[in-house]
Amino acid sequence: MIWSIAILLGCQLAGEIVTRFLGLPLPGPVLGMALLLGLLVAIPRLYRLVAPTGHTILANLSLLFVPAGVGVVANLDVVSEHGLALLTAVVVSTVLALVAGVLSFRAVARLMERQE
Repeated sequence: MIWSIAILLGCQLAGEIVTRFLGLPLPGPVLGMALLLGLLVAIPRLYRLVAPTGHTILANLSLLFVPAGVGVVANLDVVSEHGLALLTAVVVSTVLALVAGVLSFRAVARLMERQE
């Protein structure tokens, strides 16, 4: 398990180093994830090493939202003051994301129909 965590964190660190060194407008962890994907494609047996740790991390992902919940509760005065604006931003961004997803899906479906 230590090796798999080292691989995951190493890929994240490599992504951070590359994005900061090259000044890329991309989060380091995203580039690290792409690096991990490349490693998994290049070395298929690496999947058996990393998969159990990845599944464990994903199974406990909800724990990462606890600090956000505590932050909201600790700043209830700000939430109550700007609650309507926050709610509007959340609803509008959710609707826009759903619309973008639907439009993307429809565009890809049309392209796939044309290719067939």
